[in-house]
Amino acid sequence: MSFLQRHMPPMRHALMLIAFLAVWLVVTGVFIGFRPEHSLLAALILLMFMLSNGSRRLVVALAPFFIFGISYDWMNLLPNYTVNSVDIQGLYECEKSLFGITTAAGECLTPNEFFAIHNTAWMDFLAGIFYLCWVPVPIAFGIWLYAKGQRRTYLHFAIVFLLVNLVGFAGYYIHPAAPPWYVASHGFDFITGTTGEVAGLGRFDSMLGVGIFDGLYARNANVFAAMPSLHSAYMLVAFIYALRARCPLAMRIAWAVICAGIWFTAVYTSHHYILDVLGGIVVTFIGYALFEGLLMRIPAVARFVNRYTLYISPTKS
Repeated sequence: MSFLQRHMPPMRHALMLIAFLAVWLVVTGVFIGFRPEHSLLAALILLMFMLSNGSRRLVVALAPFFIFGISYDWMNLLPNYTVNSVDIQGLYECEKSLFGITTAAGECLTPNEFFAIHNTAWMDFLAGIFYLCWVPVPIAFGIWLYAKGQRRTYLHFAIVFLLVNLVGFAGYYIHPAAPPWYVASHGFDFITGTTGEVAGLGRFDSMLGVGIFDGLYARNANVFAAMPSLHSAYMLVAFIYALRARCPLAMRIAWAVICAGIWFTAVYTSHHYILDVLGGIVVTFIGYALFEGLLMRIPAVARFVNRYTLYISPTKS
């Protein structure tokens, strides 16, 4: 048997992947806008799927993260502000009534407004570092679990990560909400077509002479998606599964620190209210309970997850 015969996937699986990639590229290109990285990613996925059994298992294992990225991008197909009215002033006033800070002059400020006035270079630097971790570190953690052979724990983590996103995306459509920087820049009027802003993270870019966050927020799928804060959810999911996997103590401590740092940064840089952060925490536990407490009790789902785990696990020769 030749190398290709030993390592090529079944034709049915290859055709299914090609069809999936074709639909993704066509829909994205027609309705959102095609970018070079789309074709590069599609080519990489197809190459890895065809290359070997090991690379194919990794592609299939990473499917929840691919679906997350596509789902986020596809929110551009139907902006949430076209489904429900955007909460701008109500969330602001609620934040101020619950967490307002009264200045010496007797003025009541939201925590975001307070930090817009009271900020320091070292806090700006740490804020930028923390916010750069919000997606890369959870994905790296998942790959670490996968590489360590904890395939079942990895898969549970990846599926919960995806579920938390889908629950959060649903929240964006049920209750569109403006971020704090929007109020600071535009007041309480709804302005369609508003582009994303770096807000307080711009201080990090300016400090280092880079445009990292400026580039990231220029591609924001939806400005009016502040509640819940999924930035606040991702590292919490990673921390929960670091506890479940009994990861090294240093990792658990690091994940807890990064998680808390992202929560603080979200407010410090005016990207989220404290209420948004709390919403992100709630969504995390909803996604976790939905999968671990409900879906995994359904025999068909449990069988699917078991088969999925076996598929991405090394086969014994």
